[in-house]
Amino acid sequence: MWTHKQWQGRLTTHPLPAHERLRHYASWCDAVEGNTTFYATPTRETVATWAEQTDPGFRFVVKLPKPVTHERRLTDVDEPMRAFLDAMEPLGPRVHALWIQLPASFGPTDLPTLARFLRRLPEAHRSAVEVRHPDFFTDPQASKLLEGVLGDVDAEWVPFDTTEFFRTPPSSDAERDAWLKKPRTPLRTTALTDRPIVRYLGRDAEDRTVEGWQRWVGTVTDWLREGRSPTVFVHTPDNADAPVLARRFHDEVRARVPDLAPLPTPIPLERPLTLF
Repeated sequence: MWTHKQWQGRLTTHPLPAHERLRHYASWCDAVEGNTTFYATPTRETVATWAEQTDPGFRFVVKLPKPVTHERRLTDVDEPMRAFLDAMEPLGPRVHALWIQLPASFGPTDLPTLARFLRRLPEAHRSAVEVRHPDFFTDPQASKLLEGVLGDVDAEWVPFDTTEFFRTPPSSDAERDAWLKKPRTPLRTTALTDRPIVRYLGRDAEDRTVEGWQRWVGTVTDWLREGRSPTVFVHTPDNADAPVLARRFHDEVRARVPDLAPLPTPIPLERPLTLF
């Protein structure tokens, strides 16, 4: 996601042609969740424009298409996966991970299916799996089995931390909408690989969002000192200030790990010419 109506004219120049929008986002953050790929596999030509707008070190965490994960549940998916991987090929090393977000109904009994699917993926791609079935978080045996499946292929378990969001009732339309849609999964802060990925959801209020991510500042600091290369995505219910908040999170971690490279300098806003 690199286009958001509330960023236009405030964080990024507006209007911008489609082939420039990602370039402007990439001046704020050095990674992006490829959420749109869940709904439709883009053309290879479109993906080539994404590569043109980003540096080789930019990170795409691209979500597998809905037919693969939710409709066919990782079974008989050779054709859509072949099309998806071919479309992503122009990104080259920018594909940081294939994000496999599974439905809440995909539980411990489905782990053999997940294991077969992961073993068939090309070794050139790393995988990051996000599960939502409650047993993976409350049943130690189920958690251990999932960690074993992921560990066999060096895949990561992606936590989606919504604990701060669900700590108190919603107070805005955006929060009420997210309250109905977002998963309520227990907190998990364990990394399985050298490239952990974290998704964090805060609140409308900036102070609440910052308060809730303090545990992650400490965890990410520890990971960096261990030699890991974490990627953290910061969300709020309306995402209006998500790039600004992501940079603030990065600054808080960098204050503890001074060797951490700074984020790029945002491209200055260009205001349209007016007569007055």
